[in-house]
Amino acid sequence: MNLENVKYVYFLGAGGIGMSALGRYFLQRGISAGGYDKTCTTLTEELVAEGMYLTYEDAIESLPEILKGNISASEVLVIYTPAIPKDHKQFNYLKEKGVILYKRAQILGIISANHKTLAVAGTHGKTTTSTMIAHILQEAGMNPVAFLGGIAVNYNSNYLAGSKSSLLVVEADEYDRSFLQLSPYSSIITSTDADHLDIYGKREDLIESFNLFAEKTNANGFLIIKADIDMDAKWIEKSKKYNTKLPAQIQLQNCKLEGDIYHFSINIEGHIIENLQLGLGGFHNVENALAATAICHYHGVEDAEIRKALANFKGVKRRFEYIVRSEKCIYIDDYAHHPAELTACINSVKSLYPDKKITGVFQPHLFSRTRDFYDEFATSLSLLDEIILLDIYPARETPIEGVTSSALLDKIKSTNKMLCSKEQLVSTILEKQPEILLTLGAGDIDQFVRPIKDSLTANLQTL
Repeated sequence: MNLENVKYVYFLGAGGIGMSALGRYFLQRGISAGGYDKTCTTLTEELVAEGMYLTYEDAIESLPEILKGNISASEVLVIYTPAIPKDHKQFNYLKEKGVILYKRAQILGIISANHKTLAVAGTHGKTTTSTMIAHILQEAGMNPVAFLGGIAVNYNSNYLAGSKSSLLVVEADEYDRSFLQLSPYSSIITSTDADHLDIYGKREDLIESFNLFAEKTNANGFLIIKADIDMDAKWIEKSKKYNTKLPAQIQLQNCKLEGDIYHFSINIEGHIIENLQLGLGGFHNVENALAATAICHYHGVEDAEIRKALANFKGVKRRFEYIVRSEKCIYIDDYAHHPAELTACINSVKSLYPDKKITGVFQPHLFSRTRDFYDEFATSLSLLDEIILLDIYPARETPIEGVTSSALLDKIKSTNKMLCSKEQLVSTILEKQPEILLTLGAGDIDQFVRPIKDSLTANLQTL
């Protein structure tokens, strides 16, 4: 597919975080675009404001006229997300017309082949790390193109336009083996914990996919891997390794916590960047900063520019995002939906606020993931002082018999635990008057962030 010839793009699943970034790519290049999504959200409303036609009705009649007649295969591009169901009317209509339907990953692969691409992979950590890289490069005046897996707070977007000659920063998603479509010049692999076993079947196949991703890294570029992750020894040996504790070419030095700000230095193969501070909470984000700093250093960013960018980096929405920050109550929202992510987030909060009671609201994401990690989820959630558990968010799945939030609750060791409906969530939180509140999960729990914030803020004013 030659993207230079494309005059119209239609997205099936336009409101997804990855799909919307692609939508912005085409819109900002002056190409007309439309799409379908099942839900109207802030993000879809922004796409409409930026010029995209959107429909929320899965009907042939809702398709734009350009897709109802004879379609030029070279001028019209249809992109779909794997989350689109098999019985989707628009999808099947276009398929029956003989339209070639492209997955998001295929188009991202075509784009990455035309840039010097810096790709960040990993079962967790990739969104913040890739966003941090894009921000450092932007602050250094290198004007990158960036496809991000979250909304960068500094830019209120998941996309940076850059230019055709720019470096490309991309979050390399392992789901559906999407990242194997990319052509990375340099790569980072942050983690290879078991996940997406509904796709891979077993952990060994997931690891092999990461090995194949490592193999795609350009021989003239840099492969940067966290020192203690599980991968083929060949790639561990060939990589530049980073770690906050273990011996590695990229190491953390002199890290200390002052208030809720981390101050530290980074040693990159003997080159020490001193007096760094991260404008983002959570020790796991210091680890992400090691990888982001290293790849930017290797690609020519000066120490002073790195220092400035890390200090003013505001993070990614729903990644350790402070929603309320007062003496009476701290409220943090986080996308954590894997046991390792939950553990990292909760432990970071405990280190920041060691003397305060932590109440967590968790919405499990996917029946299959909940089933595969029952015990691990229970261990992570037991780190909380108090846990409120919502029903499992199904996303693309149908229920699995016996897999429920109630079954997960039974495994959590804490006695201070409860199930809660969405309808009762805000009132339940208010009754508990939490010192530290965390909302955790990758489903639609984000829809409750604003109501919780408003209620907590109003309540604090009366205390």
